[in-house]
Amino acid sequence: MPLRDHFHPPLAEQRSWEELDGAWPGSIAFRLNSILPPNYYCGPRVHLGTAIEIDVAAFENGDPLGGTYDSDGGGTAVSWVPARPTLLLDTDDPIPPEYEVRVYDERHGRRLVAAVEIVSPGNKDRPESREAFVSKCRTLLQQDVCVVIVDPVTDRPANLYAELAERIKAAPPAVAASPIYAVSCRGIRSRGRWRVEAWEHELLVGLPLPTLPLWLTNCLSVPLELEASYEDTCRGLRIA
Repeated sequence: MPLRDHFHPPLAEQRSWEELDGAWPGSIAFRLNSILPPNYYCGPRVHLGTAIEIDVAAFENGDPLGGTYDSDGGGTAVSWVPARPTLLLDTDDPIPPEYEVRVYDERHGRRLVAAVEIVSPGNKDRPESREAFVSKCRTLLQQDVCVVIVDPVTDRPANLYAELAERIKAAPPAVAASPIYAVSCRGIRSRGRWRVEAWEHELLVGLPLPTLPLWLTNCLSVPLELEASYEDTCRGLRIA
């Protein structure tokens, strides 16, 4: 089955991309746990940014806390109302959501060995968001963690993998011009040098997703079957 475009009509009007990004890490983790060697395991990790959201309607009605109270803590309304605030910023959530799968080696104190990062629109929309994502991936690579980036976001042109390559002073990758792609990266230290190897695939709407190597050690990997886990997710969510 082909990759769908979850960010433009008609599918974007029928299903939210958040449903895919929220469920896909679980499908990936279930499949990986069925093939990971003994002493390795993985689990999904979904962080949705700021957990508390203010009721904007309450602010617009002059009631930012949902009610007005007197200075004694009672419920009597008071007549004093503060002046309207000066608008400093009105933007998206400053903490983009994170959708990922983390693989651990239990033999070495639950050491993180691999991470699968599924890109969200919030990771690509602002320079500071892209900077945070790229810095995270770079840090993981420097800690000898295999990093897989899967970017299905078709409505934002930024290429986070290309920015990561620039950050580590590597040559522009083959998929630098593509807004959607999948890549597996690993850092290797040998003879006093650090090298980063990558397995790159451009994604195209209408074509199947690739299988990437997920490296557990320098010489041990398992197949990360993106197409199979993606289809499992789409079937579970009734995405045609």
